[in-house]
Amino acid sequence: MTAAAMPLADRASMPVGWRRHLCALAAVWAAILILFWRDAAKIVSIWLESSTFNHCLLILPLIFWLAWQRQAELRRLAPTAWAPGLLLVAAGAVAWLLGDAGGLGLARHAGLVLMLQGAVVTCLGKAVSRGLAFPIFYALFLIPAGEEAVPVMQTITADISMVLLGLSGVPAHIEGVFISTPNGFFEVAEACSGVKFLVAMVALAALVANLCFRSWSRRILFIAASIVIPVLANGVRAWGTIYIAYRSGSNAFAEGFDHIFYGWIFFAIVIALTLGAGWPFFDRKPADPWFDPRAMQPEDSEPGSLRRLMRTAAAAVAIAALPPLWSAALASTAAPPPAEITLPEIAGWQRVPRGAGRPWYPRFAGADLLRLAHYRNSAGQEVDLAIAVFARQAEGRKLVAYGQGAAAPGGPWAWTADDVAPASGKAEILFSHGSLREVLSFYRVGSILTGSPAAVKIETMKVRLLGGPQRAVAILVSSEAPAASASARPAINAFLSALGPVAPLADRAAGLPEAR
Repeated sequence: MTAAAMPLADRASMPVGWRRHLCALAAVWAAILILFWRDAAKIVSIWLESSTFNHCLLILPLIFWLAWQRQAELRRLAPTAWAPGLLLVAAGAVAWLLGDAGGLGLARHAGLVLMLQGAVVTCLGKAVSRGLAFPIFYALFLIPAGEEAVPVMQTITADISMVLLGLSGVPAHIEGVFISTPNGFFEVAEACSGVKFLVAMVALAALVANLCFRSWSRRILFIAASIVIPVLANGVRAWGTIYIAYRSGSNAFAEGFDHIFYGWIFFAIVIALTLGAGWPFFDRKPADPWFDPRAMQPEDSEPGSLRRLMRTAAAAVAIAALPPLWSAALASTAAPPPAEITLPEIAGWQRVPRGAGRPWYPRFAGADLLRLAHYRNSAGQEVDLAIAVFARQAEGRKLVAYGQGAAAPGGPWAWTADDVAPASGKAEILFSHGSLREVLSFYRVGSILTGSPAAVKIETMKVRLLGGPQRAVAILVSSEAPAASASARPAINAFLSALGPVAPLADRAAGLPEAR
């Protein structure tokens, strides 16, 4: 999605073939952006609002700059409409449709970028697209992706910290992403996972690899190092914070030092060291051509015909328009949510007010209904039952997504580990100020009951693409461990045994008593 920038340096001398192909490309881009304006606006809002993706604001001008650098070689090529480029547009359309069906913002955003990239290949042709291969590829960094790696990066950072704490003689204990020392308690939180720096570093590494290297082996090694070094560096940073707190006896001082040093100095040093280490191996000279036009197209080639260009551009727009039309048609079949959820009466259990202790509540942003009840049996066992109902999933209204589920971000309880899952469910252990809580989650989507986020997304795609019950329901049963060495699972199991099958409860909560 870059070619419009390249031969604009001298409009008077721009060949007619280039002008009409660039105008066609601009028209196709405009049509696609109008069709998917909500996704385009969402992408831009993520760039502006999430510090993880602030660097994406630089990617777009960099793409046009990269195309501009190639203008001397590009002028020697003749653009021509290329029908096989429609395959990339179609791939983007399918990705968007799957993302819309499964409630996957990442897939929709990737699909939009792929359609814009496909428009370049379609309107400018094979030879020009080969010349613009890297700028077109670099547009993938416009997609706000990477936060999905936060849990993995939290775990890796915590593990590296523990190794370094052991080597430096600091006694420490780890519980998931929580690390305790004799004089402190630390959480490797989402903001400390290092994903923000890693995402930006990969984008920078790809740019440097293209600008400064000709050898593919050197490019791959540099990018690999640019991934490994930030991961290790973030572990060192987390260790340093804990070590300073341990030696100084002041957690507040260590945290303040971490914010200043991490935010302004530490990773700037890491970038400088990474670039400095790669500098001696740079093998591309500033005057080297970006590509050989003669290897891509005969020198006397003529631009493609206007009629062919118009047909191909129209086909690109038509392909892009199909997914939102299909999605809108199926959306009209969704049933409205019930007015209220009737919480179940369960033999041997009574609904009671929440007692003492730290309260628990799940997070399901955008749910049409979310209800929470507290139950107790004659043996004194206590559980919480949460029911969330979505009449239809959409952007900002997803059953399974980052920040959705048993532990509300910033809430009193934090996820610490997964536990042995029950049939058709999943189990998680939450931690809060020395207390443990277990939560079993069951998701009802389409015709299945599952605890697998992947299964939820696949089933959601199925009913959104082919039709079926559009509702999505979460049933969560939770209990706090009665003592430090005890388990909350017996109370949960007793409650589920008295409750009976979970799927009918989910269907009744969604107002679908006949659903199976």
